Amino acid sequence: MAAAARPVDVVRHFPCSSSVAASSSLLLSRSKSRLASPAAAAASSMRRRLVLGVGAAAAPAVAALAASATPAALRDGAATLLITAGAYSLVRAFDGLTARRLIEQNLSRKIVHVLSGVLFMSSWPLFSNSTEARFFAAIVPLLNCIRLLTYGLRLSTDEALVKSVTREGKPEELLRGPLYYVIVLLVSVLVFWRQSPIGIVSLSMMSGGDGFADIVGRRYGSAKLPFNENKSWIGSISMFISGFLLSALMLFYFSCLGYFTVCWDLALGKLALVALAATVVECIPVNDVVDDNISVPLATMLAAYLLFGYSSCC
Repeated sequence: MAAAARPVDVVRHFPCSSSVAASSSLLLSRSKSRLASPAAAAASSMRRRLVLGVGAAAAPAVAALAASATPAALRDGAATLLITAGAYSLVRAFDGLTARRLIEQNLSRKIVHVLSGVLFMSSWPLFSNSTEARFFAAIVPLLNCIRLLTYGLRLSTDEALVKSVTREGKPEELLRGPLYYVIVLLVSVLVFWRQSPIGIVSLSMMSGGDGFADIVGRRYGSAKLPFNENKSWIGSISMFISGFLLSALMLFYFSCLGYFTVCWDLALGKLALVALAATVVECIPVNDVVDDNISVPLATMLAAYLLFGYSSCC
């Protein structure tokens, strides 16, 4: 009996015995209240089962989706994400330079004009050879179209973007030149893609040729054309030279990768004619009717199709 009484004495003389007893009674009362409401307990159990069930079902679904995707689709998806991030970063970088007044607004606008087309074209080999690759690439200009429409229609505001890609800093300007520009990018991807020199030459003339014409013409274009006071001789000459050189460089780039064949002894002469046609169209004083981002690539596409054909430069 003395041995049995010893544990009772330990509990009785423990310093926190009253607190333990209070906590035990509190837990006991809570458990009784939960047992007294079986509907609440059942609902809680059901919620736990649903959450666990959804999580358990979602993981295999995601794994199955990733497993079912072809290597080409995964490559094209990764390339789309990379190029989209790069395009966004490019515009944002010049937004910041313009906001800090480290670069003039017009110069910033034209540098973005040149680099956007050149870098976008240069990224096409990142995509696979699947038939769906061009549609993945088309997502990049499509997202830019949506972005320009959003800010141009004042559904949202982005003053830095407006200042870096427009002439007068008005959101409505996004719906003209910049929007036409990305639409031409979209059409070139979907219609011509890598297998045709037409899209490559037209984008080279629109981005490089027209872009450098404006940059050089604004700085050194004191001698104006007799039939268009808004254009200069040096600007038109710069467009011809830069458009020709960039087109030749991009054709060399894609031909080395095996997308089409270039017969250089014939191609250079034809390319000079295409550049001349685009330069003449750019000089015509019709900007109030047709934007350069429409007239120049359309003229280039027509001339390139007539001289080169669709799928080779021979």
